[in-house]
Amino acid sequence: MATRRSRWQRVGMASAGWLLAWALRALGATWRVRASGRDTIADGGLGATWHCNLLLGTVFFRDRGIAMCVSRSRDGDLIAAILRHIGYADPPRGSSSRGGSTALRQLVRTLQSGVAVGLLTDGPRGPARRSKIGVVGLARLTGVPITPFVLSARPRLRLRSWDRTLLPMPFARVVCRFGDPIAVPRDADPEREERLCRELDRELGRLAEAADASLGLRGPAGLG
Repeated sequence: MATRRSRWQRVGMASAGWLLAWALRALGATWRVRASGRDTIADGGLGATWHCNLLLGTVFFRDRGIAMCVSRSRDGDLIAAILRHIGYADPPRGSSSRGGSTALRQLVRTLQSGVAVGLLTDGPRGPARRSKIGVVGLARLTGVPITPFVLSARPRLRLRSWDRTLLPMPFARVVCRFGDPIAVPRDADPEREERLCRELDRELGRLAEAADASLGLRGPAGLG
């Protein structure tokens, strides 16, 4: 009975993932999208952004075979199903609180194989807009620089979640801004890694302010 129930749960999760992926594709098809800066993620790079960009970023980078790390939670199961149906690589599973070392090893192998990786650096539980050190460690281990990027949109909604996830409305104007890559030396010590992590957050904040301003939005970085 348990096996049958788990089988139906997997089928249900896959079906829900397909439906939500279809809905995201339909929504994204209405957006007017503009990007600025150099997109090094497309060349097997390491992209980094805040968790609030999850929905918008998922649509923006669809059908490019990028690998995104996803937590081992029930919500993570659904996100993984959506990613598979919207054109991402099979996601490594783990987070800073569960399965992190396994996920890191998978991400290292993924980047070394030439597959691009995207990370939500303040997930899965926050605090919002404060990146965790894992992204810097991954860049150090692989020699692949971190490419910061942010997304903004108008009109849009902000979900009442810990990260205030951004949800663009149909026919929204969408902006993606890429920052300059941040290189992490292979001999970087923990103190250097922490400084680079805070440098990443400052750059993400700068990009968020610029992206919002280009759409005529005002307020704290990325929160308008």
